[in-house]
Amino acid sequence: MGMFIIRVHSRPFVVFSIIMIKIGTRANLRIVREQPFGVFLDAENLGEILLPRGEMPREWVIGEELDVFIYLDSEDRLVATMKTPRAMPGQFVKLQCVAVTGVGAFLDWGLSKDLLVPFREQKTRMEPGKSYLVKVLVDEQSKRLMATARIARHIDITPAIYESGQEVNLTVYGKTPMGYKAIINDEHTGLLYSNEVFQKLSLGEKIKGWVAAVRGDGKIDLILTPPGRARVDDLEKQIIGELVARGGFWALTDKSSAEEINSELGVSKRTFKQTIGALLKKRLITQTDAGIRLN
Repeated sequence: MGMFIIRVHSRPFVVFSIIMIKIGTRANLRIVREQPFGVFLDAENLGEILLPRGEMPREWVIGEELDVFIYLDSEDRLVATMKTPRAMPGQFVKLQCVAVTGVGAFLDWGLSKDLLVPFREQKTRMEPGKSYLVKVLVDEQSKRLMATARIARHIDITPAIYESGQEVNLTVYGKTPMGYKAIINDEHTGLLYSNEVFQKLSLGEKIKGWVAAVRGDGKIDLILTPPGRARVDDLEKQIIGELVARGGFWALTDKSSAEEINSELGVSKRTFKQTIGALLKKRLITQTDAGIRLN
């Protein structure tokens, strides 16, 4: 519960703001009583919630607050756990299917109750043992936690507010002839162009990236290396480290093929030449037709 002060006719009044506790969130809840099967926590607007005996910490006292995740058990009763699911509502994650029943598929997301994906939320029928990229959410009608594999429906299509060079978290969710489609910060979508990707990416993989540009049509171009000066700085350290490991000489120059440079360093020839130029200017290396040498 938060507190703020307002003034009415110059007299201060203390006003308490109630923080609503919701299903599918973490909260610090106070232990209020014990039962043989666990302890009950005060969840304020949700009432008392059970933390089962098997989920309790070894040491605890009445009145202590515990950091818990709130969800519904298999009988749709409110329950708490101190475990953290593999993804929170609103996040995209790749999870393994562990069972299929008459209501849908169930995915292992790290809690005792598996996560349901109803048949209507599956692009293709899920199979036990296979993994799928889904978005975790709270069903508005039933208030149950569930997941959906219909990714396109849950991409934010409002205009994105990103700056060129901004670092972002990416989730790979598709492949096109132009490159890889990625979800940005669990919200918008962007594209990693094939000629800018020098590593193997898989569906559902989470990686760090940067915004290369936000185009006039709202589409977002992404890259996997820091843009501009930051990219060169990182590559400079990598090259110097490699030269030290190789005894001070490396048979690689700015005349080497783009394929060889990409194979050795995972960058474009243009970036490599820019970095070599910076190292030469700093007199940290020398370059001959045979290769580069550490000064």
